[in-house]
Amino acid sequence: MSLKHWAMILALSVLWGGSFLFQAVAVREVPPLTVALARVAGGAAVLALVMLALARLGADRSTPSDVRWSDYAVMGFLANALPFALIISAQAEIPSGLASLLNAATPISTVIVAHAFGAERATGGRIVGVLLGVVGVAILIGPAALAGQKTSVFGMLAVVAATISYGFASLWGRRFKTVSPLFTSMAQLACSAVMLAPLVLLIERPWTVPAPSMGASAALVGLAVLSTALAFVIFFRVMAEAGALNAMLVTLLVPISATAFGVVLLGETITTRQILGAAVIAAALAILDGRIVRWAGTSLRGR
Repeated sequence: MSLKHWAMILALSVLWGGSFLFQAVAVREVPPLTVALARVAGGAAVLALVMLALARLGADRSTPSDVRWSDYAVMGFLANALPFALIISAQAEIPSGLASLLNAATPISTVIVAHAFGAERATGGRIVGVLLGVVGVAILIGPAALAGQKTSVFGMLAVVAATISYGFASLWGRRFKTVSPLFTSMAQLACSAVMLAPLVLLIERPWTVPAPSMGASAALVGLAVLSTALAFVIFFRVMAEAGALNAMLVTLLVPISATAFGVVLLGETITTRQILGAAVIAAALAILDGRIVRWAGTSLRGR
C-alpha cells in the first residue's frame, strides 16, 4: 500500500476507535438498537447534506446503472445494521476493551470469507500476519480485560458474529469500486436505517425511556458524524483503491487508538505491555503489507 493509504487507515482507526468510546457512553442511557439507529440515520443524514451542498456547487452525483439499491441494502445489512446491533448490544454486557479485542478478529474473518468464495487466496504470509496482529492486540489489551470483570458469553459471541458479517461485507463491497465513496456510504447507511427503524419502534420503544443526558447525546452525535459518516467515506475509498483485505487492517489498529484516547482524555499511563503490543501489531501490519517478505526475499537473492 502507498503512504496515502496508510495515512487513511490510521485516520480511520482513530475514528472507529472512538466509536467504542461513544457507544459505551451512549448505551448506558439509550437502548442498543436505538443507538445503532441513531448512528446509521445520523450518518446518512450528514452525508446527504454534504451531497446536496456539492450538487449545488455543480458536483456530479451520477451513479453507474449496474449498481442497484438492493446492492446497497445488502451492504447496509452486512456492514451496518447487523454488526452495529450486535456490537452495541454486546457493549451493554462486556467491557469495551474486550469488545475491541474480539473485533480485531475481523481480518481473520475477511481472509476466511475471501478465500472460501475465491475472491482472494489466503497466502501463508497473510495468515501469519493476521494471527500475529491478533497476538499483538491481546498483549495490548492484557489480561485485565478478561479478569475481575463480569462478562457474557452472548456478548462475546455477538462480537465474533459481527466480525463474520464484516468479512462478508468486504466481499460484497467490491462491486462499489466505480461508485463515489460518498454516495456508497450514504446509500448503505440509509438502507440500514430503514431496516433498523421498525425493530426500534416495535422492540425498544425509545420514547418510553428517559431522555439522554448531554453526555450521551454528544456521544450519539460523535458516533454518527465522526465514527460513521466521515469514517465510511474513508473506508470505501481505501477499499476501492487498496483492496478489501488491506482496508480491514484498520481493525488491528483500533485498540491502539483506544489506548491513546485513554492517555489523552483520561490521564492513563502507557505501560511496557502496551508498547510491546504496539510493536507486535506494527510487525504484523508490515507482514500483511508484504514489505518484510519482499525485503527478505531481496536480501536472500542478493547473497
